[in-house]
Amino acid sequence: MLPFENAWPYELIMGDIYVASCPFCSAENVLLNLKPSELPDIHDGKKRLLVFPCCHGRVTVIDADQDYLLTDSPLAKRKR
Repeated sequence: MLPFENAWPYELIMGDIYVASCPFCSAENVLLNLKPSELPDIHDGKKRLLVFPCCHGRVTVIDADQDYLLTDSPLAKRKR
């Protein structure tokens, strides 16, 4: 079972990946510098550093499914 506090929901909109809010600064509708073509590699075990463009907060994405990005550090304690 995935640790939910390390997961963050994302949406795929017209070929771009967005999050509804940044886990660091609470900015809304943040476009991530992550491509949909990278998600299968991440799911297969490749780690990816993700830097949020709004505030430069950083997390390492260690897994991804169709709805959530799983990171190496807790995000749920931060304001959503």
